[in-house]
Amino acid sequence: MKFGLRTPSLKKRIAARTSLKRQVVHRLGIKMPRGYGWLRNPKKAAYNKVYNRTTFDIFSLIKKLFK
Repeated sequence: MKFGLRTPSLKKRIAARTSLKRQVVHRLGIKMPRGYGWLRNPKKAAYNKVYNRTTFDIFSLIKKLFK
């Protein structure tokens, strides 16, 4: 598990927004409501909850500085 600053990856950032799977799910309208990750994949949801609480993003840090 990682603690502290997350290193940004431009390649992964673009890939997440342009993936074929994402496009298909959004166009078919089969998106699950927020919070349903626990039903779909509880292990991944638990990991993500801990990861998001123990790390921070450099972009959110910059946003807070210039707010």
